[in-house]
Amino acid sequence: MIRWLLLAATILGFIFVFTTRSPTLLGVGLVLGIVGFIGFVFSLAADRVSASSRPDTAMASPTDLAAMRKPATRPLPPAPRPPASAPSSGQTSPPSAPR
Repeated sequence: MIRWLLLAATILGFIFVFTTRSPTLLGVGLVLGIVGFIGFVFSLAADRVSASSRPDTAMASPTDLAAMRKPATRPLPPAPRPPASAPSSGQTSPPSAPR
């Protein structure tokens, strides 16, 4: 609704500019036309942005955002155990000579 009022103010302001002979009305018409036009453009942009934005219900809460920012830590697997010594088959290695 406000968009159409701003457009009407723009048109009315420029009508004043092109039809008046008074410098005061010329200034008022220019201000009304320029401000109305800028407001009209911003209202069009606001409608365009709101049409393509997500609703607030689809937004994540601050606690959800904090949980998503935390790095995911996985539990470390247990350290591998050293291999068990092979059962001896009765053979012993020769003793090493002292140096």
